Amino acid sequence: MVRKAMVTKSATTTKTRSSRGARARRLSAAQIHTLFARLAELDPNPSTELHYASPFELLVAVILSAQATDVGVNKATDKLFPVANTPGKILALGEDGLKPYISSIGLYNGKAKNIIATCKILIAQYGGKVPHDRAALEALPGVGRKTANVVLNTAFGEPTIAVDTHIFRVANRTGLAPGKDVRAVEDGLLEVVPAEFRQHAHHWLILHGRYVCKARKPDCGHCVIRDLCKFPDKSPAE
Repeated sequence: MVRKAMVTKSATTTKTRSSRGARARRLSAAQIHTLFARLAELDPNPSTELHYASPFELLVAVILSAQATDVGVNKATDKLFPVANTPGKILALGEDGLKPYISSIGLYNGKAKNIIATCKILIAQYGGKVPHDRAALEALPGVGRKTANVVLNTAFGEPTIAVDTHIFRVANRTGLAPGKDVRAVEDGLLEVVPAEFRQHAHHWLILHGRYVCKARKPDCGHCVIRDLCKFPDKSPAE
């Protein structure tokens, strides 16, 4: 009985220490406000680096961006959109006609199939318009939660946060919203990001991860939130 009590007490102590450690790795509310205030000062009106001129063009670009760079997607859509930038025009191209425009992008065969199928649904169910509704967006071929979040935020101005590899890395490294998977990070960000910064939080974090908090070699010396960040392996300041 005594041994059992000791084991229980030890487990409780370990759990308590782990909980304290997790809290210590998280930014405080004041630190989070400061973090976004600094990012906002650097870039008051951030935007996606994908080229688009309509919600439909954005939707197509984001579908193409899966496992591809924005630069690569832009090279393809800069040729595609002057020729076909509506569901009807892309359907007129057909799957075989669409592929040459996007063949430089990874997984282009599957993406072409999804885009054609999406165009058919948009015409049949939404009059050729991109629906302003999460469930409707996620029901489209090639569209998951992340893509829906991008469209809702960038095309329709909703304060959603699409968590990609850059945002996942920044949220975990900094202690902003640590999580084991993208949904946990998304939920954590929606909980802690102050309302005044929520609209642009997605773009601030993705750009910070892309150009400063890089995966292999973070540029901590030029990071405006270096003093707030919980990442232990910071690169040296210059």
